[in-house]
Amino acid sequence: MDLSAANRKGLSLFALIMIGLGSIFGSGWLFGAGQAAQVAGPAALVAWVIGAIFIGMIAMSYAEVGAAYPLPGAMARFGSISHGPVLGFMTGWAVWIATASLIPIEAIAGTQYMSSWSFGWARGLVADGRLTGTGIATALLLTVALWLACYWSVALLARANNLLTLVKFAIPVLAVAALIASGFHTGNFTAHGGFAPNGWSAVLTAVSASGVVFAFNGFQAVVNLGGAAKNPGRAIPLALVGALSLGLLIYLALQVAFLGAVPPEKLAEAGGWHGVDFASPFADLAKLLMLHWVVTMLQFGAFISPNGANIGNVASAAYLAQNLAETGFFPKKIAEVHPRYGVARPAMWLNLGFSVLLLLTVGHSWEALASVVSAAMVVSYLMGPIAVGVFRRTKPELPRPFRLPAAGVLCPVTFAFAACALYWSKWPNTGKVALLTLVSVPIAALVLRRRGESDLRRQFAPAWWMAAFLLWMALLSSLGSTQFGGHGVIPGGFDIALVAVSALGFYFWAVRAGVAAHREGLPGPDPVLQDAARPEADTPRPEPVGAGAA
Repeated sequence: MDLSAANRKGLSLFALIMIGLGSIFGSGWLFGAGQAAQVAGPAALVAWVIGAIFIGMIAMSYAEVGAAYPLPGAMARFGSISHGPVLGFMTGWAVWIATASLIPIEAIAGTQYMSSWSFGWARGLVADGRLTGTGIATALLLTVALWLACYWSVALLARANNLLTLVKFAIPVLAVAALIASGFHTGNFTAHGGFAPNGWSAVLTAVSASGVVFAFNGFQAVVNLGGAAKNPGRAIPLALVGALSLGLLIYLALQVAFLGAVPPEKLAEAGGWHGVDFASPFADLAKLLMLHWVVTMLQFGAFISPNGANIGNVASAAYLAQNLAETGFFPKKIAEVHPRYGVARPAMWLNLGFSVLLLLTVGHSWEALASVVSAAMVVSYLMGPIAVGVFRRTKPELPRPFRLPAAGVLCPVTFAFAACALYWSKWPNTGKVALLTLVSVPIAALVLRRRGESDLRRQFAPAWWMAAFLLWMALLSSLGSTQFGGHGVIPGGFDIALVAVSALGFYFWAVRAGVAAHREGLPGPDPVLQDAARPEADTPRPEPVGAGAA
């Protein structure tokens, strides 16, 4: 998207909240409540609260660095600014994978909801909870169609964001009202094993692997665009709180409506919540309750919500690939911007190819892909609290429109929370994501060698903490309790404590590595301070909000 107009005029607080809500309400609301109920039963309500608190903590750390560096696709650049090129590529690679994976998953969501249509061909799109060959072809068609629309005019689609968000907001609200009015069964919240039939470990798994983290991931849009607000120091934290709070209220309402609307006889027939498996959760439930107008509305919403959110995904993924090309780790051609349409078309082609690869390999259902994508998102969150800690020590003069209060405490706690969320994603998802991220290490070495860099040891020094952290998390996940997919070598309860405590050690290692990288001059010129040093760039900045230093 071309943000030049936004930078000239300044985004309003309302517009920024709407951007956040528009991104939060993608396909997560269509599947999250059903998937979380299947994993955690009625205790899925607690999973949504934990997920909102976790994402809120992550978001507020990114609010400080995002407002200080209002750069397109900034989440892919913080690692480079704080630790140098190698870690910048590793974290940028992780953010790019997580964001680019959202493009096919939203198309899969639309396809799975199409299977609830009454047409014979539509019912053949899904079989046994997985896309059939026809379903994969349909998801591929949806992916290419939206990609083409953004390829020709992202700006035109972006202008419809506020209207799309209002529609996406109204549909789940109406669905909640209709489901509750159709008959609410309070006994569902305690029958078949009680409030937490699968134990509290299942609640933690639901946070990471059942679409809860996935649903709230839209906060990134507020961070990435917050620098264009009229008063970033005020707008970014308020927009984050507003979007996440409204999102949490609606997701809780959806979860309550789903849990209470399932007919008790259906629940008994399924043998409890673990057996309630709908391909299109809300549409299938509405069909069961003979709410035909709700089915039609949800089928319409299944196109509006995922495809509306995908407008931002296509643009963000292109920015991220473009940033990786500008740092020299992707071919330079990928960063080329079309002179008329203002989009990096080679980057969009790269993302389309990656989307097709996911669809043809692992993208056979929303649930299967969402669990891996959610774990990848958690890895992409790691740099927020670390960047705050590094910049507080190395860049005290950096203008901060928003300043995170009590950062010295909140940043390490937030990092430990992120490590726990990665562990809760369950083995082997943690291992898959660690492997996907570590693929960037040999690529970085190869690129640096081709550049003529002779001292790879010096270049990689600030990044070893990340490689060690991912390997350690994969090992703990594999050996951890069976409740989180491990082999049971490490007993339950002790495993989470070990993850949290060891994560604190990795946090302080990462911050020290960033400080050392600045002494070595590895991060290079600062994109903000370098511009601020120019006389013509000496303009007043908003006063910081909050206080506290690391």
